[in-house]
Amino acid sequence: MFKFKISIQVLILLLVITSCTKTKNPKIIMQTEYGDIIIELYAEKAPITVANFLKYIDENRFTDASFYRAVRMDNQPDNDIKIEVIQGGLFEDEHPEMRAAIQHESTKQTGILHTDGVISMARNEPGSATSEFFICIGDQPSLDYGGMRNADGQGFAAFGKVIKGLEVVKKIQSRPAKNQYLEPHIKINQIKRMK
Repeated sequence: MFKFKISIQVLILLLVITSCTKTKNPKIIMQTEYGDIIIELYAEKAPITVANFLKYIDENRFTDASFYRAVRMDNQPDNDIKIEVIQGGLFEDEHPEMRAAIQHESTKQTGILHTDGVISMARNEPGSATSEFFICIGDQPSLDYGGMRNADGQGFAAFGKVIKGLEVVKKIQSRPAKNQYLEPHIKINQIKRMK
């Protein structure tokens, strides 16, 4: 009986320690003229991508950021594989606030799939992501590892999910766009960590 009591006490102690040491996912808020978008970032699953994104925030590199692209079912006639996203970031290829490209964390590595509200990094080749990101509207499996939106099949690096403000994302997606580019761009007034 004494050994059984000690075992239960040790088990309870281990559970308390585990729950205390588990890190909380950071949350950020994007403030736009259409409302706020609150996003939870999955730092344990996508550590490189989340660290990069938070560095942009902490170093105030997103002061010129905007949502500038809205991809809808009606504005991608030449694409066999269609997606629905809004894209944002610094927009310019050589923006002075842009940091070096980061290593690609595929959905095969992280397990974070491109489902409704997921935020992910835009890129050309794997390992070329810098400051540009997009938010999925609806599930977008063609953006996952093995998906064929990109010929390389590596997919995109998902790293968090909208937990509040998906209606704002949809409102931005519905704004007038020419060749997928919003006219005008939707300014992101501020991106900051939540306490």
